[in-house]
This record gives sequence, structure tokens and C-alpha cells, in this order.
Amino acid sequence: MTDQSPPAPTTLTVASRTLAADGVVSLTLRRPDGGALPAWTPGSHIDVLLSGENGDEGELIRQYSLCGHPADREVWQIAVLREPQGRGGSAYVHDRLREGASVRVRGPRNNFPLRPAARHLFIAGGVGITPVLPMVEAAEAAGADWSLLYGGRTRTSMAFLDRLAPYGDRVLVRPQDEYGLLDLAGHLGVPKEGTLVHACGPEPLLAAVRERCAGWPPGTLGVERFAPARTAGAGAPAEAFEVELARSGVTLTVAAGRSVLETVEAAGIAVDFSCREGTCGTCETDVLDGRPDHRDSLLTEDERAAGDTMLICVSRSCGPRLVLGL
Repeated sequence: MTDQSPPAPTTLTVASRTLAADGVVSLTLRRPDGGALPAWTPGSHIDVLLSGENGDEGELIRQYSLCGHPADREVWQIAVLREPQGRGGSAYVHDRLREGASVRVRGPRNNFPLRPAARHLFIAGGVGITPVLPMVEAAEAAGADWSLLYGGRTRTSMAFLDRLAPYGDRVLVRPQDEYGLLDLAGHLGVPKEGTLVHACGPEPLLAAVRERCAGWPPGTLGVERFAPARTAGAGAPAEAFEVELARSGVTLTVAAGRSVLETVEAAGIAVDFSCREGTCGTCETDVLDGRPDHRDSLLTEDERAAGDTMLICVSRSCGPRLVLGL
């Protein structure tokens, strides 16, 4: 059997901790030996493995966007919003990751790349500024035409305004308590050739952006989500099917109430995963035969139509059998 063990996490140290905005803490991470960290590109995120209530490392796995400077290989920067109604990850970061603490991470990985274009329209809501900020700086460095519409509940809740200030009126800072809902129609305007739209923020904002971009050329819009979207297959009945793991030489039955990922794990086959919600892309797997029933929030329409990969944490099979490259 081919070794398919997930990559080992790297232990980093919290070098500094600052308050980036109301409820948002920014952490700078570095290697304990001061060595260089892996390269990354704007839009990248890392998996942060946190301790659960029983103290086990890795019980909580969360994805946080890198919001520092890609050219600085000595440190990584993340910013985390405390979410009172969250599942424990943000509370752990805020309450326990103090300066000098150790934390295990995996990555980086980029599902939200800054694609080349003559013109970029950026939209960020709240802590959604984290992946967008390095994109803005890269677009500026490349000499591209760009503008950013940045919204939040209040001005004091919006992180990194100091880093955006030098760009002047290219950045529209629009706190909701001062301006109301974001003027997406005014920012996006009419479809223009050579323009790409990049958006990150809460799902209601992304849904509104997607609706506004419905008439734009395919592939114009790129989004990064914090939580899974409501997909067409999310509420569909789940039926049992067989999955053949080509590299492992094993055929398994995926029960109606169990995911492909859970079935593979139960068979003792190691596979990389993180969110278990179909948003991060960690468990994306090659489909060698069969037609997947995509229930993720990540793949593009073209990728879904091609059917040659699937996110095995949530997606299933349209037929009785799938063959996967595991």
C-alpha cells in the first residue's frame, strides 16, 4: 500500500500578539530556530491545530488566511476574530495563544489565488480583509488597476486600516453604522473585459456578490469562505455506494449516514483533511471513474462539470460506484 499519511504539522512560536481591531487579534508566528518558513502567495491560508477541551493536540483544526508580506520568509501573520457563537477555535486563539506559546500548523495552501488581470475589484467584509490585504498589495506592486470595497460593523471593528491608508481613494472603507449595507452595484458597475472580482467575508455578502456577478463572464469571480455555503446537493438524500481506492487496492461501502472521508478513516487509511465541511480543499481527491455528487463550497462550476476531483469530506456519488486515486 502506498503511504498516504498527511504531512506532519510544523511547530511554530507566537512571536508577537497585537489587537488589530475590536475583537480581532493578530498573531505573528515564527520557527523556534528562526529559520525560513515555506513560501506563500496572496490568498493562502494555513491549518492551525489547536487543543480540545481534553488537551489533545489537533482536536480543533481551523483555517486562517496569511495576511502578512509574502516576501518576509521569517514570519507568518494571521488575524482571528473572536466569534462568541463559534465552535471554540477563535476562543482558543484569543484566550490561550499568548506570546511565546507553541502552536502546530500545516500548509500553506491557496484556494483563493490572485489571478493575473489588468483590473481587480476587491470586496472584503469584516475579517475577510485578511486574504485580500496581500492581494491588494500585490496588485499595487504589479501596477494593475484595482479598487477595494471594505465593510464592517463599525470602523473600530475593521482591521488593518493603517496598512490600507496609503492607497487613498482606491480603498472605500464603509462601516455599516455610518454607510449602511455595502454598495455592491456601485463598486462593481457593469462587466468589463479584463476585470476579475475577488471577495471574502460572511456568506450573506458573498451570496450578494455572486448574484451581482451572475451576468459577468464565467470565471470572473473568486471567493474565499469562512463557512460552507448552502449547496444544491446539501439537503439531498444520501444513499449508500461503493468506493474503490485504486492505489490501496481496497473497496469500501460508504453508508448513507457516513462520508467517504469517515469511511476511509475507519478502514485505517490515512488521508489529509481539515475542515470536514467542504470549504478548505485539504481532502480534495482525484476521481478516476464514476460521477461525483458535489456538495462542497469550493470547486468552481467548471471543476464540478469536469468531475475529475471531489472533496471527500462532504461529496458523494451520483451512481453506485466511484473509483478514487487513494
